[in-house]
Amino acid sequence: MIHRHEDPKSVDLLAALCRELFALAKHEDDVAAEEASQLPYWVPCPPSVVGHRAAARTLRAEAQRLEAAMRPLATAS
Repeated sequence: MIHRHEDPKSVDLLAALCRELFALAKHEDDVAAEEASQLPYWVPCPPSVVGHRAAARTLRAEAQRLEAAMRPLATAS
């Protein structure tokens, strides 16, 4: 849980964490796209592609949750 008394360094750390989570999500999307591009369009997506896409969604959702929790802190600084 994020508290309002956090110092600006904590906000900076959370912002860096969000950037990293978004970067990891992009990497997962890229891996899924690369793997899927190697298959004919009529072949169902293998479980690994589905897994990479699910990981990307989860990472992105967590980054968005942290950003939303961080907004009041950033404006208070």
